[in-house]
Amino acid sequence: MRLAVVLDCTDAPALVPFWSAALGYTHVASVPGFEVLAAGDEPGSPTFLLQQVAEPRVGKNRMHLDVHPPLDLGVPALVARLEALGGRRLGEPVTGLLEDLGIWWQTMADPEGNELDVVADPGHPPVGAS
Repeated sequence: MRLAVVLDCTDAPALVPFWSAALGYTHVASVPGFEVLAAGDEPGSPTFLLQQVAEPRVGKNRMHLDVHPPLDLGVPALVARLEALGGRRLGEPVTGLLEDLGIWWQTMADPEGNELDVVADPGHPPVGAS
């Protein structure tokens, strides 16, 4: 079985830099109506498609992606990189749910408002640490 994640967006080409950075994926193709991102040398990783649609997103996402940056990058650096690419933070970092396990996250939105969480796994510095 193969998995592809498809995100509807009104300007697919404009979202390529944001989602490439968020996922650590490479833009591999532009085909009519789609921009295709792939993990490269990670077999079994899902393909990520940005699908061009006419209508904008309305309401809260029913599903979102959790992005887990590697320890050498970290959550604050990835959040800053995504903000530089037009993303924005949605509220403060979430720390109360799984903090006992060393897990916290920052909810963000891409330039079109699609939501994702940038997640700090155990081993990442606690929220607010530099």
